[in-house]
Amino acid sequence: MIGLDIEKSKKLSEELNKLLSTYSIFYLNVRGYHWNIKGNKFFELHVKFEELYTDIFNKIDEVAERIVTLGYTPLHTYEDYLNNSSIKPEKDISNPENTVSGVLNSLKTLIIMQREILSLSDDLNDEGTNALVSDYIREQEKSYGCIQLIYIHNIYYIRFNIFKSRWYTTLFFLFLYKR
Repeated sequence: MIGLDIEKSKKLSEELNKLLSTYSIFYLNVRGYHWNIKGNKFFELHVKFEELYTDIFNKIDEVAERIVTLGYTPLHTYEDYLNNSSIKPEKDISNPENTVSGVLNSLKTLIIMQREILSLSDDLNDEGTNALVSDYIREQEKSYGCIQLIYIHNIYYIRFNIFKSRWYTTLFFLFLYKR
């Protein structure tokens, strides 16, 4: 033990194992997106998904190491991951809109989970977990916002191409701006 309350550390490690499980399923989903993406955004999203699953892989290792540091055992079977994850595995997803939506929904779930863990670790005065999780939250909130903007921008771009006249396009963008 590293000088932390044993009961509170146990609860924190249980929540970290749920986070580990969620990251592990998210990793598999993003690998699937990377392998199966189709359409005109293939090259752009294929590269982004590889960056994302590499980052997730590193986070999985960091969370597992944090659980060990707290004196507990990280979950390590797919069965455990499936039973403890807050997101579900996705299958046969190749549509760019569905893959981006899956990433956004998963990031939102992770951010919510990590805020709860941050509250537990703060109550425990566990600065190591606080630092780890608050870094994740800050990074993922930024990623969520950027992905959302890019995703919305792509939809607007597609709709923009539908319009032939500048006048209609201007009205359309004014309509979107006021929403």
